[in-house]
Amino acid sequence: NKRATYKYQMKNPTKNYHKDPEDDGIAERECGHFQHVRHDPPWTSRPWAESNTGRDSKLGLELNCRKCDQGALRHTIRKGHAGWI
Repeated sequence: NKRATYKYQMKNPTKNYHKDPEDDGIAERECGHFQHVRHDPPWTSRPWAESNTGRDSKLGLELNCRKCDQGALRHTIRKGHAGWI
């Protein structure tokens, strides 16, 4: 049973960050998609994601965007919660 692998092609810079209801960081990207950015060792090492200063230091960071590759709708934030447009 082979695991499927996915190669991300599209990269987009981060323009802002916000927190979800569980207090996890979410990157808001120029393409209009959101992506969780967690520090969850040993799987994901992003110690910068744990503070406002760390997240601010990564504004402009280009992240791979599977949602762009898939042609997904953009996200938006309305009245304190995320949605789709």
